[in-house]
Amino acid sequence: MRDDPLFIVMAVAMFAVVGVLMFGIGSFAKGGKFSQKWSNKAMQWRVAAQFIAVLLIMLFAYVRSKS
Repeated sequence: MRDDPLFIVMAVAMFAVVGVLMFGIGSFAKGGKFSQKWSNKAMQWRVAAQFIAVLLIMLFAYVRSKS
């Protein structure tokens, strides 16, 4: 399974979601002007990254069920 390119792309997408989530949580924790500027945008990025990751997971499951 580790040799499957779709699995690798899916894993990278999931790590990207975690990275954006950590950045968003950090921006909330920092507070002040930084939080005002970045926290909402970071959560929008997280939703977009999560959407892509879920689509890739569904594609991976579909492709694996056909083989």
